Amino acid sequence: MAKWMVSAKRADFAKIAETFQIDPVIARIIRNRDIVTDEEIGRFLHGTLKDMHSPYLLKDVERAAHILRDKIEGGKKIRVIGDYDIDGVCAAYILITGLELCGAQADVVIPHRILDGYGLNDEMITKAHEDGVETILTCDNGIAAKDQIACAKSLGLTVVVTDHHEVPYEVNAEGVRIECPPPADAVVDPKQSDCTYPFDGICGAVTAYKLMQVLFELMAVDKEGIKLRELLAFAAFATVGDVMELIDENRIIVRYGLPLIRDTTNPGLRALIEVNGLRGRPLTAYHIGFVLGPCLNATGRLDTASRALRMFRTKEQAEAAIIAGELKELNDSRKNMTLQGTKQAIELIEAGTFANDKVLVVYLPDCHESLAGIIAGRLRERYDKPVFVLTKSEEGVKGSGRSIEAYHMYDKMSECKDLYTKYGGHKMAAGVSMPEENVDKFRAYLNEHCELTEDDLEKKIHIDVPMPMSYVTNGFVRQLSVLEPFGNGNPKPVFAQKNIRLIKGRILGKNSNVGKYTVEDEQGGRYEMMYFGDMETWHMFLIDRFGQEAYDGLYRGTGCSICIHVIYYPDLNVYQGKESLQMIMQDYCV
Repeated sequence: MAKWMVSAKRADFAKIAETFQIDPVIARIIRNRDIVTDEEIGRFLHGTLKDMHSPYLLKDVERAAHILRDKIEGGKKIRVIGDYDIDGVCAAYILITGLELCGAQADVVIPHRILDGYGLNDEMITKAHEDGVETILTCDNGIAAKDQIACAKSLGLTVVVTDHHEVPYEVNAEGVRIECPPPADAVVDPKQSDCTYPFDGICGAVTAYKLMQVLFELMAVDKEGIKLRELLAFAAFATVGDVMELIDENRIIVRYGLPLIRDTTNPGLRALIEVNGLRGRPLTAYHIGFVLGPCLNATGRLDTASRALRMFRTKEQAEAAIIAGELKELNDSRKNMTLQGTKQAIELIEAGTFANDKVLVVYLPDCHESLAGIIAGRLRERYDKPVFVLTKSEEGVKGSGRSIEAYHMYDKMSECKDLYTKYGGHKMAAGVSMPEENVDKFRAYLNEHCELTEDDLEKKIHIDVPMPMSYVTNGFVRQLSVLEPFGNGNPKPVFAQKNIRLIKGRILGKNSNVGKYTVEDEQGGRYEMMYFGDMETWHMFLIDRFGQEAYDGLYRGTGCSICIHVIYYPDLNVYQGKESLQMIMQDYCV
């Protein structure tokens, strides 16, 4: 069971509520998100595009813009090189669209995940030179491509890097980190220690967007900001899809970007929304992260992300519809392959000798390498441990890692970088390539030098407010929307109540995977409660703690003696135009 922890951050919640005309409970939730001053609260609740940080604070952004302007005016050929995930595709679209608007002679290349690998490689540099490209502009990659950029410079190419990943570093004899950025003509990456940008949590597409803001102003194009608004939709899409924290300006980007995505005139984005049955419906960060975004990732995993970029760039609705349909089919196939790979990984862990490792390194030679990151994420959720999933590739072993909050994955990997042929990432996720013979050494090193405690590995649920269900009203639920968009860094708020008695229940869903219950609190108030979690584990808990007779009585509606504590969030169910309150159970205990 997870460890329940109540957030106990202090503030004058009544004063905040009065100042901003919100419920005191909502004031407490905002404080739990480390939003403290009146200025911060006002920006959180009512921030506009004017509150975004100036792009000119990014190191090298003006230099990069001047380089691009000179190349455009000189008729020099520019090649954008992106990445094969959501962020890389959206960043590439932003850059190539912006360059073309400025009159550039430009094209765009998205690496093939298997044939090219992540980011720049020597073959791509050579090909650009052979094609007469004079300038390479990277997005969502490049910060770790020191050797490849040195190769490009030796061929006389100009290189501009836009990225958001960690800057590679070395540790000297005194234990001091020394950053090792690539020898590019300009490097725009907020993670650089000497970058003055006040928020380093932006994604690659936002970094690209910021560069286009500066370039547009420098070249006096898009003076009304019409094109920038279109590009903001793609920056927002990537921010959610790349699981950036929805705090600071990311919150503003996504809040303003979601309506732009919903109402887009881009044929490709419209087709993707249509094929997933979301046309005419309110779009949330959930739809980007779990419905639309995975379709983009799927084409990069199982085919080529160039197809997704072509969908965004086409002017023909018919072509866009065809590609969108293909992307959805690929994503459906990816889901099945992911289930199989995850099942195999679980069997391997629980039957192996490393089930008790604090850092799980799972080698699945026959798994499609593009699924490693997704499977690692599923395993992290199951075991609450940092996880690497490695697969066999043409050049040894490739894999992806997903971490927990207490484990800085990139820093720990950097301690044994001699084992890899290539690696990169950040605190919560990373990618790696290595010779097959180093897999066991990699697993051993990470676990022998792991400083995680048992407390670090215990799953924790942070309760925003212990709150009786009787406090919840339709108006309160509607007011919770001021906290949106929800996502990484700004989770949907959760509440807790003790001693909730289950009166009766029904099992719903074609796979019997949903529970619907009438529950009663200690004051006799009755409420509807839904559960969308693991029904098998829930039922085992009920039988083990309360017995078969109580369990049977619950679903027969003949009365039962089951009394539990619950973590929940309230929601409004709308049916035939009528609203009704329902509580969504997220966890339970006695």
